[in-house]
Amino acid sequence: MSNDLKRAAARRALDFVESGMKLGLGTGTTAEAFLEFLAEKVAAGLQIVGAATSKRTEAKARALGIPLDDLDRLAPLDLAVDGADEADRDLNLIKGGGGALLREKIVAASAKRMIVIADASKLIKRLGRFPLPVEVTPFGHATSARRIAETALRLGYTNVPVKLRDNFTTDGGNVIYDCGFGAIQDAPALAAALEAQPGVVDHGLFIGLASTLVIAGDDGVEVIEKP
Repeated sequence: MSNDLKRAAARRALDFVESGMKLGLGTGTTAEAFLEFLAEKVAAGLQIVGAATSKRTEAKARALGIPLDDLDRLAPLDLAVDGADEADRDLNLIKGGGGALLREKIVAASAKRMIVIADASKLIKRLGRFPLPVEVTPFGHATSARRIAETALRLGYTNVPVKLRDNFTTDGGNVIYDCGFGAIQDAPALAAALEAQPGVVDHGLFIGLASTLVIAGDDGVEVIEKP
């Protein structure tokens, strides 16, 4: 059922795509479903060009016949379409379960509008049930992880596990630490505190980037717009 809901959200996102657009193409299972539907439209004559958020997305898009170009040549993008690991009704997100958070954030920030597609299980009242991915440089990464834990403690988060994602390197050559903050009380404050730590490249909190959530549930597809 979850896969059906992901595909329903992905299909609904096509309603926001117009011929001539420059698109940011997300990473993950729901984003890949969107690529499959988009490829059908391209084969039928839709004129678009995409910028991929990961090597995996780039390979799939090329295999499906979706035209791609470099982000630096395309930006600003008209629209970015991507999934999320968690979203709230204020359109704040946790992303990075697939490890592409840095490129996803760069693409989202380069787009005039970001559409987030997900099944209803990803829509929650408060972010933090999903461990927050933090991308860290390989040099001194264990030391950086200790600083992340110390930062969490200073902000009032106790016993936060900061776990290295085993046998994983991002497309940028960095490592990921998954951090179990639990309910995040102040996402902008946490984001700023993490960004201030040497060695932290970026984190999976997407604050103020999403314009629209497309959430598929058993009762249909809900579209939540930024106020």
